Formats: sequence, structure tokens, C-alpha cells
Amino acid sequence: MRAERAFYSHRTYDPTMGSPTVTFLGGVHEIGGNKILVDDGPDRVLFDFGPSFSPRWEEYYVNYLQPRSTSPAKDLLEFGLVPRVEGLYSRDALADADLAWKPAEVHAIFVSHAHADHAGHLALVDPEIPVYVGEGTRELLRAIESSTAMKYGDHDWRTFTDRTPVKVGKIEVVPYPVDHSVPFAYGFLIRTSGGTLVYTGDFRHHGPRAPDTHSFFRAAASERPAGLLIEGTRAGPDARRNLSETGVRSEVDRLLGRHGGLALACTYPRDVDRLLTLHSAAREAGRQLVVSARTAYLLGSIAPRWPAGALPLAGTDDGVAVYQRKKKKFYEYEKPFLETALTAGDVRAHGDRYLLALDLMHFPELIDLRPPRGTPFIHSMSEPFSEDDVDDRVMHNWLDHFGLAFHQMHASGHASATELFEIVRSVRPKTVYPIHTEHPEAFRPLGPIVHPPELDAPYPISA
Repeated sequence: MRAERAFYSHRTYDPTMGSPTVTFLGGVHEIGGNKILVDDGPDRVLFDFGPSFSPRWEEYYVNYLQPRSTSPAKDLLEFGLVPRVEGLYSRDALADADLAWKPAEVHAIFVSHAHADHAGHLALVDPEIPVYVGEGTRELLRAIESSTAMKYGDHDWRTFTDRTPVKVGKIEVVPYPVDHSVPFAYGFLIRTSGGTLVYTGDFRHHGPRAPDTHSFFRAAASERPAGLLIEGTRAGPDARRNLSETGVRSEVDRLLGRHGGLALACTYPRDVDRLLTLHSAAREAGRQLVVSARTAYLLGSIAPRWPAGALPLAGTDDGVAVYQRKKKKFYEYEKPFLETALTAGDVRAHGDRYLLALDLMHFPELIDLRPPRGTPFIHSMSEPFSEDDVDDRVMHNWLDHFGLAFHQMHASGHASATELFEIVRSVRPKTVYPIHTEHPEAFRPLGPIVHPPELDAPYPISA
């Protein structure tokens, strides 16, 4: 098999470069892993920097076989899993890699949102490079770092404000909030000397903040953009069942209305919209939503960015409680919740009072909970992309063992194919670059303006 490192050329920095270009260093023919480099003369800005969901990663690293902490960039460069860009990585991350360390030659990184596939490689970056994030995203990243193994590294962190331009040399970046399955997500207008690029980040049209998405694309259309860099997660064949957030609420309401005992749910801890949906449905049914200490901590960390009382907070909202897992050691962020937390015995004794949100990694708690056979399990996350998904098979093994009734109820964090095509027609860019998709060819019916990008190839920016 050809080594994946051959996909990346050794990119050097040429400050005398004239015409502006955009280069796609990730997110090409794959979901996630967006790494978009914009050069305009001496100015160089990177948009997002995270790993992809591509099977390429699992060809080399899986489970506990991971890059060494002493040389993470070196170990990823070996297999072409990160781009070979000079002046991007920290000295420590490179160690003695065959890509020599050089002082920072990327002048800023803008992060669209806090999902790992967009921010998960920040720890590799030279700390001299400013990293721009939304104010809410900065709080969320702090909370993730202090409650998980994810680390983003020490940086010159800078926060931007909605719709307020940020200048990096000749490049001007205007962040617009968009609706997505994690709060504080952004798309960007990127103004260069050759024209404006529109980078969508990840977005949807069917969530509670859909008006933000609409506002962003109206602003994008007014720019008469030279290029639209549009995520296409759902552009290709998608047999998975997706609802609106309102649709999820309706189905949860119906399920809780006809089931009197304990109900279980599984959702992403950072999907605040889904947690709000489950919380409101639980209260309507006379129940408490029971969450993990980590979820309660994340909600408390970002609460100051929301209107007072908007988020269900353990200790202040009687509609939410914290579940105490059976553990020998508790982390600092968990300790404030322990005194009032519910145990497996509490939940088992009064199951009809609770909707318990249980992460896949916490399934061993089912052994103590002993839910009655037929207990509903609401899977409020994406369905697997493949029947071979290991986590999905393991999950169903547990559900079958305990006789739990599986119910899929999810609203995607991404726009549908129909919505994507409507956006292209309304924005009317000179060129469309489909990224963050395994099916860029799905955009071909939109005509010759569609250019599925190639990895590591610079494209001129020209209006």
C-alpha cells in the first residue's frame, strides 16, 4: 500500500507570493479534518485544525495504539495524517521529525467551533500563532480540557465578536454565528485582495438558531464571493433518519407519555440543544433529566453565555439531577455534585421519576441499574455511517442483553442535500468547493462552478 504521506507535499512559506490562494490541507473527500490555508502575499491564515473521521487514521492508530505524547506531530507526519507545513507546529510536537521546526509562518488560526474534528489538533501548533475563537467557544474549550483528556495546548488565545471584522495583514475575517449541534459555531467571510471566500464551517437550517444561519448566507450572497467553501456531510446518499429539533421533542413526548417506568437516553454532552429538548420533555412528563457530572459541569461552565435561567443547572433547577457513577476516584470537577447526586439504587427504586442520559462509556452502570426489560432507550445521536461501526455493534449487544427497546430520535447538526443546493443557488459564488464530505460529486448537478478540491493543491482566489 502506498504510504499516505505521499499525499502531502513539503509546503514552504514564500512571503513574496503575489496572487492570493486557498489550499485544502484536510476535509477533502472525507468528513471532518478541515484545514484550510489562505495565503495573500505575506499573510497566511489557517481555518480549523482537527483530525478527520476518515478510515485513514484507523489504518495506523486505533484504541490504545496512539501517537506518542513525546512526538505527536512526528508520529502523524510519518503517515501523512497531518500536513507538512513549515512554521506551523511547535518545537515539542515535532521533536526530531524530518520536518524541521521553524519560527511561526502561519499568522493566525480561526476555529469555527469546538468539535474535535475542527479543533482537535491545536495542541500541535506553535504557541506563537494567535488562535481566534468565539467567546463562548473559548469557555467551552476550557471546560472540555478540565473534564476530559482532550488538550488544546498553550496559545495566544484571542476572542472575536459576532459580525465584527478581524484583520490579519491584508486578510479580513468576519465571523458569523450559525446553527449547529454544538453552541457557539461560526462561518466566516474571508476577504482577500483577490475577492471574498465564504467558509461555512459546519451548519444546519433546522435547529433553534436557524435564523443565524440564514443571516450568514444573506451576508455571504451580498459579497458576490469568489469561492464558497461549503461542508457537505449529508450531500451524498443518506438513508439515516433525521428529524428537526421540534420533531425530536414530539417523539420523546410521545414515548414518555406512554411509558411509566424508567427511560434512558444517550446524546452528545456538548449538544446543548438536545439536552434542552430532553430536559423540557422530561419536565412535561413529570420527570427529572439525570445527567453525568461531566455534562452538568459543561452546562455550568457555559451558562454565563446564555440568558439567566436558560440552561438547566444542577443545584438550581429541580428538573435536572446528576448521576453518581460507581468509581474509586472522582475528579475535581465532579466533587461539587456528589452530595446531591443520585446513585443506581435511587434511580432503580424510583425509575418513573427519571429520564437518565447515559453515555456509551457508562453502560456498565446498567449492571447496577437493572432496568426492566422493555425499558425505552432513546438514541439521540447520529446513526452510524456503516453497519461495521464497532461502537454501534457494542451498544446493541448491551441493549439486547438487558432487553432495552431502541428508539432512534435525532436531529442532525448538518444541512440536507436539498438545503445545500439551495444555499449554493442563493449565494451564487464564482466557484464552489465541496469539503467535509465523502461525496463531493453530489454537487456536480449545480454545474461547472463546482470544483471538488484536491488535497494540498493551491487554488487562485479571483473574483
